[in-house]
Amino acid sequence: MKWTVYNDLAWTEHILAPPESYKDEASIYINFLKDHISGDNPSVLHLGCGAGGHDFHFKNHFSMTGIDLSEGMLEVAKMTNPEITYIKGDMRIVGLNKKFDAVIIPDAIMYMTTLDDLKATVKNACAHMKSGGVLLIVAHTREEFRNNNFAYTGEKDNVHITVLENNHIVSESTYEATFVNLIRQDNDLSISYEVHTLGLFSYEEWMNIFEECRLKIEEMNLDHLYDSYLLEGSEYRLKMFIGTSRQEE
Repeated sequence: MKWTVYNDLAWTEHILAPPESYKDEASIYINFLKDHISGDNPSVLHLGCGAGGHDFHFKNHFSMTGIDLSEGMLEVAKMTNPEITYIKGDMRIVGLNKKFDAVIIPDAIMYMTTLDDLKATVKNACAHMKSGGVLLIVAHTREEFRNNNFAYTGEKDNVHITVLENNHIVSESTYEATFVNLIRQDNDLSISYEVHTLGLFSYEEWMNIFEECRLKIEEMNLDHLYDSYLLEGSEYRLKMFIGTSRQEE
């Protein structure tokens, strides 16, 4: 999955969304994690860490380790958060021989396009959790997902970037996210586009996987997280699942 937007164009990430802009969203996750884990400087594994925007805030509260498949995003993350350990890896199979107080996937689980991939990711996340650890996932459910459109824009040092994103359901279990990138550098315009295929899973499928992993689940709707980027008539519903190990009866 060597996506251009996450590799060759990774340098645009913090122009479109500077690390400071993640503060409100990151605070939601930080507060929930603090409600469920304790101790000084708890350890957190961030799967699908991207360019490190969330980690810019997480690192003030937790000992962070980040995993991502895209080298371009990891390079940006390392420059943004040099004190954090970043590793290239696939969240379905990465093995670190270490367990964490919490494992989080706040922004990348939709790249699992089959139920087997989703199960493998959740099970691998649980395998990296300490006894009594916490799993945090932000996801769509098939029942609530709708076609939608976003617009992102940013400007810095004579570079102006606009990204249009269209999400469109193409099957019972997948949707396409099409990114159109308009980049002006000293008034020279370049235009490119890319189509990503992403997964959709029902609420029941999510619950069945959590049951298999013996997780007790709390959930919270985060339907308005991306409202500032949504175009008229669009909606983007998300759920945050917080999983804790369920004791054997």
